[in-house]
Amino acid sequence: MTEKSRTDFARNLVASSHTKNGHVVIIGGGASGVLLACHLLRGPNHDVRVTLVEKRPEIGRGIAYFTANPNHLLNVRAANMSAFPDQPDHFWQWLCAREGGASEAWHVRGDPFCFAPRTIYGDYIANLIAPLTSDNTRRLRVVWGECVSISEGASEVSVTLGDGAKHRADIAVLAIGFDTAPSHRASCYVDPWVPPAEASVAPDHRVLIVGTGLTMVDYVLSLSLNGHRGPIFAISRRGLLPRGHRRIEPLSIESAEVPFGEGMTELMRWVRRLVRAQGGDWRSVVDGIRPHTQRIWRELPVSARRSFLEHGKAWWGAHRHRMAPEVEVRIHEAIASGQLSVTAGKLSVVEPGSASVLVRYRKRGASTFETLDVDRIVDCRQMGSAPLKNNNPALRSLVDQGFARADVLRTGIDVTPESAIISRAGVASRRLFAVGPLTRSAFWEIIAIPDIANQCMALADRLRGAPLPSTQALPKPETQGVG
Repeated sequence: MTEKSRTDFARNLVASSHTKNGHVVIIGGGASGVLLACHLLRGPNHDVRVTLVEKRPEIGRGIAYFTANPNHLLNVRAANMSAFPDQPDHFWQWLCAREGGASEAWHVRGDPFCFAPRTIYGDYIANLIAPLTSDNTRRLRVVWGECVSISEGASEVSVTLGDGAKHRADIAVLAIGFDTAPSHRASCYVDPWVPPAEASVAPDHRVLIVGTGLTMVDYVLSLSLNGHRGPIFAISRRGLLPRGHRRIEPLSIESAEVPFGEGMTELMRWVRRLVRAQGGDWRSVVDGIRPHTQRIWRELPVSARRSFLEHGKAWWGAHRHRMAPEVEVRIHEAIASGQLSVTAGKLSVVEPGSASVLVRYRKRGASTFETLDVDRIVDCRQMGSAPLKNNNPALRSLVDQGFARADVLRTGIDVTPESAIISRAGVASRRLFAVGPLTRSAFWEIIAIPDIANQCMALADRLRGAPLPSTQALPKPETQGVG
């Protein structure tokens, strides 16, 4: 059965059920979880109650917005960062009204093209949820702790925390984001999400960063804030840096113009034709494709998705997920000064010694190995979210019990287009859902706030008394990963 048929089947399941839901528990109080809670409690249905489970000391910030570094800027312009797709200027209006906002160095009065510090966006998310925590109707309850197990019964879900407390609800939604638990035991590795000073990275240390995407960019800025003087080496398979944003409007592309269902070869020919027609203006084309990206992904054959992940993912990421102009300047200054060097290559051997670490690597296209002597290694590659590699105990429990499985390409968990989690047996759950990066198997473009906000709004509309999938087996994909 084709992917389109499978999608249509899942949608028909949604339309065929008449389940009403009153209590939703959301596991993960980062941006995705808070956005979903806000959308659920935003509507007039006062029967909906939400329990938000979070292990960190603050809700709304997660990993992305927990940073206090003022140099860590959003990589999406302020005009596109609203939590509410039906109010596209919501964040921009909040930003303008914020005390001192218009006088800050990064802010240009009246210019929604600006890129705000991520810590301020964390303030915005926290500001959204704050009134709900003090709501006299008590529709939102925040529970502090780590979810270690989720199970689904015929009439409810049960969520167990690390302290043994159990919470029962009608619906459970997994909103845990990426797995960021360090997988390296050697002391030479440091966590990219911990400030260098707290991770014992001295200003004169020679630092190797594995990965050259936006997380690498953030870490270089963290080193800079810490007064780093030593050399910084960044390596990835292709050595591609994120491109910078420019003041360019997205190209208007109608659905009828998009070659949905075609393979990667035809898609790339189409993109190149658009770029040539724009005089080489690839940014407007990439941004113009964005409203269609999720449908393009859904209708790609599995073989084409696999080819994209192997050969096109890095190129797409560098052009699609761009740096703020101010950040781009700083990164290229670090390269021009010789402090930061970027290499296309692959690590072969890492040999920790008593005082330093010897790294053997091979440059892309070379047949011989080179060596590098460093003091610290920072793994900034995008953390995998496939269940078999994810360290989150809540997700592990779903996989181990058979309530969830890896998608065919192991990019995340298998979900329907309505975000319902699919079990090992191929059953679309009536009570288990997921939002955010874990669902990229179905949506692909689901790591940026604009995409997650759309997903959360759509799911909230379904859960606020809307029908949910009945418990029926989905058609099995032609090739399904086991997980």
